[in-house]
Amino acid sequence: MSVPSEFARRRSATIHDVAAASGLSRGTVSRVINGERYVSAEARDSVMSAIAEVGYVPNTAARNLKTKRSHAIGLIVHEPHSLFLEDPNIGAILLGTNSVLSAADYQLVSLIVDSERDSDRVAEYLRGGFVDGVIIISARENDPIGRAVVAMGIPAAFVGHPPDIDGIAYVGIDNVQAAEAITTRLLHTGRRRVGMIASALDRDSGRDRVAGFRAALGDAFDPALVVDYPLYSYDSGVEGMRRLLDRAPDIDGVFAASDAIAAGAMDVLRAAGRSIPKDVGIVGFDDSAWALRCQPPLSTVRQPAGDLGRMAAQRVLDQLDGRESATGGTFLETVIAWRESA
Repeated sequence: MSVPSEFARRRSATIHDVAAASGLSRGTVSRVINGERYVSAEARDSVMSAIAEVGYVPNTAARNLKTKRSHAIGLIVHEPHSLFLEDPNIGAILLGTNSVLSAADYQLVSLIVDSERDSDRVAEYLRGGFVDGVIIISARENDPIGRAVVAMGIPAAFVGHPPDIDGIAYVGIDNVQAAEAITTRLLHTGRRRVGMIASALDRDSGRDRVAGFRAALGDAFDPALVVDYPLYSYDSGVEGMRRLLDRAPDIDGVFAASDAIAAGAMDVLRAAGRSIPKDVGIVGFDDSAWALRCQPPLSTVRQPAGDLGRMAAQRVLDQLDGRESATGGTFLETVIAWRESA
């Protein structure tokens, strides 16, 4: 049975159709579509009007073959799927990254690494040339993705800085200084038995926050009052606070390595009949949505997560355009948000 003509598939508009509708040459149309210079504003307006008139859609695949660019940047997140959804910092970094890439007409591609199989799959994907560069969040020591990126030599930036990988640009914060500053302020409220629920000791942020905590305590540091867990999660705070109470029932101060951890710890303290901050003062890290959901509101370190994403994206774009080398670090400032929890 024949298909009625009104249902016949419409022929896709071509660059020749745009040229005919605009009254300009195919070369001029091509320069406008490819964003090249040396095109008058009048000609550019005519081409854009013609594109809208004929319904032309650029052939991205053909353009990518010609330019040898995918116009996509991968955002690699080394976290379990559950934490990807739970951690507000990851979302803020993602949105910051996307804002810069979108303005530069690049597509953000999210790649979540939750297992060794994911690492192998993502590394193979990168080798396939599907992205022009990568931004890597939460990379650990002995990270196979980081090593693969170094070996491939593609433009890249870490958010954070794995100490065993060189040759990749990075942006971050001074976790040692920030942790020391907020622990010192907690001590100035008169706390004498202060513990820490640490996390992510296989990456720079986790280790550096412990180092800052230890520096603030000096000779009063007690390793028995530090417990650690793999993830910056609410559950880590619950389990960690229970362990600290078992070890030191007289504990009167806690530094949690993230706001999510602090939220879990605060729930355990309340269930144990401890008043916050009267009996136990507690501080966190990030100034994420968790901090304001806590009762009382959480004293914490404000981490500029969105700015970290924006800066990392810009560093990758600068490498693609030849404006920057692939090495060196940039640190952004943090501030203490002091609230009722301490």
